Amino acid sequence: MVAAASFLPVRGGTAEGFAILTRAAIAVLFFLHGAKLSRAAVVAGLTHWRLHLTVLAATFVLFPILGLIAWRLPPVVLPSTLAAGVLFLCCLPSTVQSSIAFTSIARGNVAAAVCAASASNLVGIFLTPVLSGLLLETRGVGLSLTNLWEVVLQLLAPFVAGQLARPLVLGWMKRHERVVGLVDRGSILLVVYGAFSAAVVQGIWRQVSLLQILVLTAVCMAILGVVLLTTAVASRALGLPKADEIAVVFCGSKKSLASGVPMAAILFPTASVGAFLLPLMIFHQVQLMACAFIARRYATRSLERPLAQEA
Repeated sequence: MVAAASFLPVRGGTAEGFAILTRAAIAVLFFLHGAKLSRAAVVAGLTHWRLHLTVLAATFVLFPILGLIAWRLPPVVLPSTLAAGVLFLCCLPSTVQSSIAFTSIARGNVAAAVCAASASNLVGIFLTPVLSGLLLETRGVGLSLTNLWEVVLQLLAPFVAGQLARPLVLGWMKRHERVVGLVDRGSILLVVYGAFSAAVVQGIWRQVSLLQILVLTAVCMAILGVVLLTTAVASRALGLPKADEIAVVFCGSKKSLASGVPMAAILFPTASVGAFLLPLMIFHQVQLMACAFIARRYATRSLERPLAQEA
């Protein structure tokens, strides 16, 4: 989508119609999120409070602190728009699908991962716009109360509608998982294409150099590394079992592209959305590659442990 937008950006009146289509796609995306989320899983997860507080602290406290540190990098190293994008991604909730998948691969507590990731997304619908507004406003990136209310309304209303409609639509969604998956991913792709089209028209590739992209990648890797290490150390300090540690590490270190893309499209001016999304898209790839490696390491160690005990 970034390549398509770079060579064939949508412009003019077509862009206005595409923006309306994008808003509809965002509403559908969060309706599906609401319909897929099990209320029983969230309620059951409340009993595992130490694990969930650790995940929420990593997601909404540790990450924003690291984002503020990245913001203080000199503009010649990381331009202010990209630094603001890093700060924005640090305010986002955790992913659901990949957090659960990596926890499963690593032989961790999958039920706890489901609850922790779900709780993070529920909290994020309210907290991410507010947190982004407070942190970015103090650093010269204006976000009005109207913007914040709009993102909560446009995301929360479809989400609640999906929850209410869950008994009616869940069976159909299970029978047509492929269609639901295409709509889910297609909605994100539409937003990415629209956002980068506007950014290309405004000249993003003349404003961001290859060196700055490499620096941004290094910043994303450093932030992820600190969070992965901190969540692992904190889990052990709290005396959590290895299976719970795995859930904390993977749920606490992720940032959701599915939530971040539509939020950015609503919160920020159209011309600057692409620059705000670039850090998130890079971080998303970095977290997938790093966590895939770590998940396999955890799985290998869990298989070696029973053998060592038998010996």
